[in-house]
Amino acid sequence: MRIVVSEFISLDGVVQAPGGPEEDTDGGFAHGGWSHPFFEPETVGGAFADALAKAEALLFGRRTWQTMAAAWPERAGDPFADRMNAIPKHVVSHTLRDDQLAWHNTTRIPGDQVLARIRELRATEGGDLLVMGSPTLVRTLLREDLVDELRLMIMPVLLGGGKTIFPGDGALRSLELVSTVTSGTGVHVCTYRPTAGK
Repeated sequence: MRIVVSEFISLDGVVQAPGGPEEDTDGGFAHGGWSHPFFEPETVGGAFADALAKAEALLFGRRTWQTMAAAWPERAGDPFADRMNAIPKHVVSHTLRDDQLAWHNTTRIPGDQVLARIRELRATEGGDLLVMGSPTLVRTLLREDLVDELRLMIMPVLLGGGKTIFPGDGALRSLELVSTVTSGTGVHVCTYRPTAGK
């Protein structure tokens, strides 16, 4: 499986709480829902729909999984929500118990087994393993060179701080731009893949 990361991201690299004010207020983050003015269904929504259509499973960190698990089951009845609810899901967590995995078709990856289990998943045949949100997990995946494709919906806004997906370890990682399209709201939907010989 390919590991594909899909993120709403600000010009200054912030991915925290794009969906709503109470989504993630860690660190006093006060701009939750910042992606809404730039969302439009054709280009931005189409990028998410395309990523989900190619996914064989989803991979989340605990906080993002809990946010999604609270939202998507209530939206059953439209094709995107039905796909989100039906597709196999994996959540990385030190704290969740198996009996708390109420969102259909979810499997827990214990935090102390994350790299080994994700390498096993990546080594299996099949479609994409799609990661959305989950900045702590994505930083780990990028640091460990476990991301095969990075799809960034770069929005024309500066947030001045917040959670990022990029490792701060000082390592150089080269990417190639595979495709780019711009929405009428100024969002650049860019697909990157790691280059050989990083």
